[in-house]
Amino acid sequence: MTQPPGKPLRADARRNRGKILEAARAQITLHGPDVGMDEIAAAAGVAVGTLYSHFPTKVHLVASVVSEFLAQMADRSETAAAAVRDGSPAYTELTALLRDIVIATATNQAAKAAAAALDADEGDASDLQRGRAALQSIIDQARVDRAVRSDLSIEDFYLLVSNIPAGQPTDTLDRWIDLFLHGIAARRADTTSTPV
Repeated sequence: MTQPPGKPLRADARRNRGKILEAARAQITLHGPDVGMDEIAAAAGVAVGTLYSHFPTKVHLVASVVSEFLAQMADRSETAAAAVRDGSPAYTELTALLRDIVIATATNQAAKAAAAALDADEGDASDLQRGRAALQSIIDQARVDRAVRSDLSIEDFYLLVSNIPAGQPTDTLDRWIDLFLHGIAARRADTTSTPV
């Protein structure tokens, strides 16, 4: 919504914005990047004018969907990193984080593809940095704990996550997660114990 910087949205405007973002995510997933703004507004239960007052173009809307996704993933990564600092096993937190990332990515894959197709900005760099720093700290601790391969890097993790199978049933995603975890688990040369 176009308004002075720093001024918070009214409660009804926040609700409408949230409904629009959720509807956009769902409609883009169902119909691809060519879905009309009027269809998104109808799915959100708002007037087209309300949609345009928040997002002047589809590029702005799609960029906001992707940006929100990245912020949520950064928040989730920071929560997992905080749990590790508080004593939770790094491998346990990494596994739970991976599952959350897979589920969230599977439901947001179409929006990310639409952002690329529309050449939309894919989010706030600070969210990417926050998520990366949190994930790096978890991976570092998992390596110290000898729960993951000693040569596992954050780039390896990103490479694997970038290949999350989109549009697959839950059992396929679960199998993919199991294979991913097996691939990053500590090898015998790294440790004699295996992650649980």
